Amino acid sequence: MLAHKVIATPVGLLKLVASERGLKAVLWEDDDPRRVPVALSRESASHPLLVRTQTQLGQYFAGERRGFQLPLDLAETPFQRAVWQALLDIGYGERWSYEELAHRIGKPKAQRAVGAANGRNPISMIVPCHRVLGKNGSLTGFAGGLGAKTFLLDLERRYAGSA
Repeated sequence: MLAHKVIATPVGLLKLVASERGLKAVLWEDDDPRRVPVALSRESASHPLLVRTQTQLGQYFAGERRGFQLPLDLAETPFQRAVWQALLDIGYGERWSYEELAHRIGKPKAQRAVGAANGRNPISMIVPCHRVLGKNGSLTGFAGGLGAKTFLLDLERRYAGSA
């Protein structure tokens, strides 16, 4: 059985979802339920992994954390796994294009498929899909909305120089 907890953050309410094996999803308030389908879950304000995730997200928003140390339980295709693993290589405050991401996974002509896999990332911020921009540096789609993406990029830009 999955457990969930809803938390307030600077980018709105987030629903954290965990299984017995790890974090399954970070869902946005207005997330399309078809983007990341999850089974029924029970609310659990004290679930240890959800509390740990909330703490680490709070540290991230305060500029005190640049990466996350959380067990993940993702159901993905091999292609999605490659894309999401590459997303973890994008450093705090860095930006990559979809083209660069496609090259990094050895599929230079798969930019659209990379974009689709990026859009299906169930754990935004933890696996930093917000750090991927259009080829010319333009903001592109983001499950949390472009306002949230801008906020996250600005937050990282602000704290990237401090250690």
